[in-house]
Amino acid sequence: MTKKDKVIALVGPTASGKTSLAVMIAKKLNTQIISADSRQIYKEFNIAAAKPTNEEQSGIKHHLIDIVTPDEEYTVANFAQDAKKIIKNLTAEKKIPIIAGGTGLYFRTLLQDFDIPKVAPDKELRNELKQIAEKQGTQKLYEMLCELDIETAKKIHPNNTVKIIRAIEVTKKLNQPMSQAQKRKEPEYETLWIGLNAENRQFLYDRINHRVDAMIENGLEAEAKYLFEKYGNLKILMNTIGYEEFFEYFQGEKTFTQTISLIKQNTRRYAKRQLTWFRQNSEINWFDIETEKDIFQKVLEKTLLFKDS
Repeated sequence: MTKKDKVIALVGPTASGKTSLAVMIAKKLNTQIISADSRQIYKEFNIAAAKPTNEEQSGIKHHLIDIVTPDEEYTVANFAQDAKKIIKNLTAEKKIPIIAGGTGLYFRTLLQDFDIPKVAPDKELRNELKQIAEKQGTQKLYEMLCELDIETAKKIHPNNTVKIIRAIEVTKKLNQPMSQAQKRKEPEYETLWIGLNAENRQFLYDRINHRVDAMIENGLEAEAKYLFEKYGNLKILMNTIGYEEFFEYFQGEKTFTQTISLIKQNTRRYAKRQLTWFRQNSEINWFDIETEKDIFQKVLEKTLLFKDS
């Protein structure tokens, strides 16, 4: 059997400390980081995406950050294709890539056993579906997806217009449910899975609330205003926590206090969904960020054993 290339996957909910741990491990292993975050790929999505600053990157090369503009199409298939090229190059340099982030579908497609079908965007169909959403509501689109592919519909939030449209698009273009088109495959890489979490949910929620407060102090409102003025109510903006909540505020429909509260609530809910997704993976070695002592040293020991195995 051909020996597989090795990668380290660092996963967990938002605000769990993935970025700083990834950088520390990358320094010790003399390697680089591939971001697995569906918002950090976008240029100008800085504060809301919790994009690591140059200081936080600490001299470690981070890939797949700031690679497309918000009005460009970038799918999970694009991510997998781009990430594989980077992994190949780093492996050739005798480096084990660290893939860090919180977008479960990115990890599943790249490192686990699902192959997302490659379907080119159909602008005409998308416009047709967008019109349905505008006239009859996103719920109507979700009902359409349920009729076409109930299994895929169960995995998508009923208000996530972008993902619903994409699922309908793939199903119609392939003339079969997207869930059936996602073929199982042999994982391409040997992966060490590391997960950060807090069993005390309130501890994580407090970290999330603190992070949102810091985002506000760092200029999140101004960033959101700039992006809405530049791009309008672009779907990706309207489906990004930290921006979408400000839309109603800018329209005078919510107070500033209500907006901040909603960002915190939506972020906490997102963290819960992330954990639900990652807990399906029994290979993840979990570390509790509240109770475990010296997580860095423990993770480093695991990665060094993995490297030498």
